[in-house]
Amino acid sequence: MNAENERPKKKISESRTEQQYLIRPAHMNHYGRLFGGDLLRWIDELAGIVARRHANANITTAAIDNLQFKAPVYAGQMLVLVGHVTYVGSTSMEVRVDTYTEDLDGVRRVINRAYIVMVAIDDDGHPVQVPDIIIETKEQQMEYEAALKRREMRKQRRLEGF
Repeated sequence: MNAENERPKKKISESRTEQQYLIRPAHMNHYGRLFGGDLLRWIDELAGIVARRHANANITTAAIDNLQFKAPVYAGQMLVLVGHVTYVGSTSMEVRVDTYTEDLDGVRRVINRAYIVMVAIDDDGHPVQVPDIIIETKEQQMEYEAALKRREMRKQRRLEGF
């Protein structure tokens, strides 16, 4: 592929996004902990923002992986979600979203990590090409390689009917 046909590239840091929520009683389930559906909605929204920033296009969610709750969240706590692109295909992107609680002193505790596959679409809902990523650090390279493995696992699950 020559330079004039090469698709654009963007740094992973260009689409990194962070969002905070103050957890209120309305967010609680009947056990007095954060309702998982609220967290899932926030994760999906943040992943969409990250993907939209990277692709400069509208986005739709294709898959959500690895949604495990590592610790409870209670009313009055601050929740922080941090997302960034880990992998880019032709029209799809994998976005990692890490969720933390943040104490008053700024200490963050891991609550969740999720990987979401987003697809860039045009106004008619058809997939469109997205910019490639520029990998700048060893950590980004390791995350990219892990994303390739997750992509293969998702393909295998689809073949198995999941």
